[in-house]
Amino acid sequence: MNVQPLGLARLLADIEGGRATAARTIAAAQERIDALDGELAAFVRRAPEASIDAAMTATGPLAGVPFGVKDIFDTADMATEHGSPLYAGHRPVADAALVAMARGAGAAILGKTATTQFASLDPCATRNPHDPSRTPGGSSSGSAAAVAAGMVAGACGSQTGGSVLRPASYCGVAGYKPSFRLLPTVGMKTFAWSLDTVGLFAAGVADVALLAAKLTGRALAAPPLADASGLTIGLYRSSVDAGIEKEMQAAWDDAARALEAAGATLVELVEPAALSAARDVHGTVQNFEAAHALMWEHRTHREAMAPRVLAQLDEGAATSPAAYDAGRRTARIGRRAATTLFETVDALLLPSALGAAPEGLGSTGDPALNKLWTLTGNPAVSVPGLATAGGLPLGISIVARFGRDAEALAIGALLETRLRA
Repeated sequence: MNVQPLGLARLLADIEGGRATAARTIAAAQERIDALDGELAAFVRRAPEASIDAAMTATGPLAGVPFGVKDIFDTADMATEHGSPLYAGHRPVADAALVAMARGAGAAILGKTATTQFASLDPCATRNPHDPSRTPGGSSSGSAAAVAAGMVAGACGSQTGGSVLRPASYCGVAGYKPSFRLLPTVGMKTFAWSLDTVGLFAAGVADVALLAAKLTGRALAAPPLADASGLTIGLYRSSVDAGIEKEMQAAWDDAARALEAAGATLVELVEPAALSAARDVHGTVQNFEAAHALMWEHRTHREAMAPRVLAQLDEGAATSPAAYDAGRRTARIGRRAATTLFETVDALLLPSALGAAPEGLGSTGDPALNKLWTLTGNPAVSVPGLATAGGLPLGISIVARFGRDAEALAIGALLETRLRA
């Protein structure tokens, strides 16, 4: 399949310069969904005609931008089903906060993108645009695939473990997991309230930074860095690195050399014990909270739960409050240790996934390299631009100090530019 993402910056420049119109851009995106989504299954439902008509005449900084919404975010004009038969046809009365922000900025929401059940681990029907026999990752499966295939120029997702960074890596697009709570979760189905983080997808890092800036009004799309002079980048060596595949290791090395050639100073950072321990308690915290957030579904409709999420909820329900509280204390110590890392480096460099998208559709892949940074709340961006010998995408993550989202995005954009040069 020939996939070509829609560059957001170029699209907006074309509309502003009169080389394209919002109406034609939206119509072309709809045509591409019609042509490709039968095979990819990135969308679970399309926006009603009245919503599309309104989007074609909308104004705002994202007017004319085709946008996809993960189906755990409430939409007043479409059902929100959370990937679960329990919510078939469920129609919220209001948009989630992020959806309202996107509409307010003029974005054209073309439909709801596929999610794993309750944004957990059980695969949905979506396929990877680079190889439909492979997973696009999860849980933000449809959002990543829709952006990669050029069906939309931007999409929202969520990350509780690795559900933005991993699909972005597998699908060859930019994925941005902001600092915890930078983007609102109001109106998004909760899985684990101390971990759930709203994220964004776009073709490249500069595009996802621009999308975030125009959605939020924050200064997240800084002018591009000329080089990496003065930056110190930590090569983060973790306790789970043994699982990194050979081609991903080579991509990590290539990314490090690219930043060094751009003027960065590279230093080795061995994972502190406090952060290794924090990663180990991620599942305890996540599943305990999920068992409470989904208590009604778990208790009254076990038969409707997919096997992996059911196992997580069973585990969480069996976790004692004392074990959960101990996990929270370990997580808090880990967050302090994460802050300490950035006393000596400007950002960390590490793989976004263990390797390329796994073959088959029975798994969404392993979030081992992502979940620590979800738990600590640090901003992270998966940078596209590298690939296996067979052409499958490989993403590399930039992680920055909490609240330094603009820096993470700027360094990521520089890295992408150097990788594609």
